[in-house]
Amino acid sequence: MYIRVKVSPSAKKEIFKQINEDHFEVSVKEKAERNLANNRVIELFSIHFHLPKGKIRIVNGHRSPTKLLIIEK
Repeated sequence: MYIRVKVSPSAKKEIFKQINEDHFEVSVKEKAERNLANNRVIELFSIHFHLPKGKIRIVNGHRSPTKLLIIEK
């Protein structure tokens, strides 16, 4: 399953908002450096889908606020 995510790093509070079935908007407190924000995004999706972190990967947009994730079930 492919998921499109718009990420806002360095936010004051975390927000995890589902726009539709395959589009999310996420705000994380972590900064966009040393992969901190990307790792937190993966953590939030693993909690949301009740899957281990190893089943979720960022396939496009590692350095962009718009990311494409793949979730293996």
